[in-house]
Amino acid sequence: MNSIRNFLISLALIIPLIVWGQEADTLISLDGIEFNESPVEDGSASTGEDTLLEVPDDLVFEDGATSEDREEEQAVDAPVQPVDASETEQQSLWGIFIAGLLGGFAAFIMPCIFPMVPLTVSFFTKKGGSRARGISQALLYGLFIIVIYVALGMLITIAFGSDALNALSTNGIFNFLFFLILVIFAASFFGAFELTLPSSFVNKIDAQSDRGGLLGLFFMAFSLALVSFSCTGPIIGTLLVEAASKGERLGPAIGMLGFSIALAIPFVLFAFFPSMLKSLPKSGGWLNSVKVVLGFLELALALKFLSNVDLAYHWNWLDREVFLALWIAIFGLLGLYLIGKIRFAHDSPLPHLSVPRTMLAVIVFAFVVYMVPGMWGAPLKSISAFLPPSATQDFDLSTVSFGPAATGTSSTGKQKKYYEIFHERGTPKGFDPYYDYGEGLAAAKELGKPVLIDFTGWNCVNCRKMEANVWTDPKVATLLREEFVMVELFVDDRTELAAEEQYVSEYSGKKINTIGKKNSDFQASAFNSNSQPLYVIVDTGGNVLVPPSGADYDVNSYAAYLQSGIDASKGKL
Repeated sequence: MNSIRNFLISLALIIPLIVWGQEADTLISLDGIEFNESPVEDGSASTGEDTLLEVPDDLVFEDGATSEDREEEQAVDAPVQPVDASETEQQSLWGIFIAGLLGGFAAFIMPCIFPMVPLTVSFFTKKGGSRARGISQALLYGLFIIVIYVALGMLITIAFGSDALNALSTNGIFNFLFFLILVIFAASFFGAFELTLPSSFVNKIDAQSDRGGLLGLFFMAFSLALVSFSCTGPIIGTLLVEAASKGERLGPAIGMLGFSIALAIPFVLFAFFPSMLKSLPKSGGWLNSVKVVLGFLELALALKFLSNVDLAYHWNWLDREVFLALWIAIFGLLGLYLIGKIRFAHDSPLPHLSVPRTMLAVIVFAFVVYMVPGMWGAPLKSISAFLPPSATQDFDLSTVSFGPAATGTSSTGKQKKYYEIFHERGTPKGFDPYYDYGEGLAAAKELGKPVLIDFTGWNCVNCRKMEANVWTDPKVATLLREEFVMVELFVDDRTELAAEEQYVSEYSGKKINTIGKKNSDFQASAFNSNSQPLYVIVDTGGNVLVPPSGADYDVNSYAAYLQSGIDASKGKL
């Protein structure tokens, strides 16, 4: 998943370090999901007026080059494992759930919640009357926390609707709003201000917690959610933004489920075992350090949403090296903060570095050093999903290994359609695809090669990961460049179509007035899919040769998929 899961995974790894080094200012961390849908029933793709072309009887095809290395040949001939759509959707929801779980554990050690644990547990153990009653009240308290946060996630889905949520991931306005929201959250964590709810409202809810019984426990849990909003609000907001931008209908609710479970578990666990409270570290300055570190992470994540807008609207602000320079600066400042060279207004003095804080500082500075070669074109595969496309890199020393430069002309010698829009900033270096399906299909007929359709997007993190981790492999790159006519179709581009090219979709009934909408409509109507990346191999007549594939980060498996398309093309033609 999604992108925020990897971004928060290290939070879970750092929690034990916080418990170990009580006075340490801790917490540091550093990726969509693949999708594959059903082929057309008759094995062909409906392509519109400019697609289905006749194959001449005298057309001759040459055999593709084979691998000289026996192991590579066996790997390419390995069985293809097509991606199941329902399985990938389930993986996406699991990723959102895990991100929520990690966010909940991070929220627990925030200064608005952590100091409340002993007081809350004491209420259950001393006011319950008996151990059994205290445990049952703690369980109900935890259950009400889960109900409250899941209800919040459901409200997000109801308010926007599933269609709107799916549009969030590619909508420039929403992505820019997300950027601003995350910047505000970061500023809040840095101590510029606190995000609080009206005190009168909070006091009224808190007063209801004295009523006793189930209703009292519910309002007690509700009070926790309201009182801790200044700390949990940015985490919840980031989680909801990320879940909503994935387009999953249940994403916000699943994310809140994971968040609330992680938040409720400690309260219930300590009510079961009150003696464990003695092992908790004392509250102190390290709690504020947790907020500041999360503020740096919020700021780094915000740039990803700004990059989405920059790419979709061709602003050309955040080229890959500019994005990397900003991340190097952000994480460099984070490292300086961890070693005490930078202090914020609410920070306590740092007389010495604890072992956990020192270890985290080493990790952060190592990450900064890792990113530096990316300024000169290093692929940085571990974070490639977050970065802008490699094509936006102005100065790239790695281009020497990519072979001849793209010409930008079609097989007929004409300028490729949309070449000036997509090639310089969207296409990985070393590849020379077409950007219009009809034009690519015509070239395939002339050259006698199958067509690889790559449904991609400016904002597609899994597309970037595939291009950086899989397409750069020499075996895969050779197959793509020599055995296929490649067609890249961007589904989220905002470039207006010429007036004569605009139309109303027979599939959705919506007006198609941009390049992105045209490609997205083609993908949905022909292949019953709206997720990227989607790779479809067709013959010169537009007929699907093998089942489409989503993202596959196994180089050998993806090479086998390409080889299966080549073999099917030779057998069919």
